[in-house]
Amino acid sequence: MGSADESSESDHHAPAPADWPRGFGEASWWPLATAVGAAGLYAGAALALLARGEDAIVGPALPSVLLVGGVGIFLASLYGWTYHGFVARYWKRAAGDGLDLRWGMVLFLATDVMTFAAGFVYFFFVRTGPWPPGELPHLLSSLVAINTAVLVASSVTLHVAHESIRGGHRRRFLAFLGATVVLGVVFVGGQLLEYYELLVVEGAALTDVFGSAFFALTGLHGLHVALGVILLAIVLVRAGRGQFSAERHTAVATTSMYWHFVDAVWLFLVVTLYVGSVA
Repeated sequence: MGSADESSESDHHAPAPADWPRGFGEASWWPLATAVGAAGLYAGAALALLARGEDAIVGPALPSVLLVGGVGIFLASLYGWTYHGFVARYWKRAAGDGLDLRWGMVLFLATDVMTFAAGFVYFFFVRTGPWPPGELPHLLSSLVAINTAVLVASSVTLHVAHESIRGGHRRRFLAFLGATVVLGVVFVGGQLLEYYELLVVEGAALTDVFGSAFFALTGLHGLHVALGVILLAIVLVRAGRGQFSAERHTAVATTSMYWHFVDAVWLFLVVTLYVGSVA
């Protein structure tokens, strides 16, 4: 049995050395590469707005290149970063309690709170002025209620999944984790449908005073949910390969922290943007 473990480890190839590129010590360059990809994504989105209309400041080519390139670099770098943070421990047969990784997620979420807070501050500033600043689209709908219920339910299923693996109940863990991924995909699809109805059917403005706040905050949250679905899917694939147990489930714990945070932000968005805008 020992030879099987050794062969599986020797046959596995890491995406890059942990101290990538080689010769720069143990400090990882993956976070920097991930930040570069995220910067390209945001720059492409901003330039895409400037490329709209007859008096466009830039052409459509540059925003497209930045968006596609930014997303590609971001996802590839995120894969390398999370691999060396989580998956490499499995292939090296290193258990550990993962306490440092959980605190790393706490610090990441703390910075994410500041990111969302900047958008909310803008909306609160606009809200204190003459209201409404123009004709508002129809925000409160059954679709929003269904989306909210779906996301809340996904937090419940993920919590059950996490508790199941901590208790050693692998089949229940896989079932509820799979349900969480499905619910996450449904939410993303629901938000895309909502955007279609607001922008295409109702013709809501994307760059006016209210639209810039609404679509920036909900779009940022949607990006977080999409990323969370990818992370959950990776955890599900790893779970199917038997890489988690009652003693080794750090990736499940950190992904759960991220997903519950995204859920809480959505509830705040619903109260502030959807209900608060028409109240």
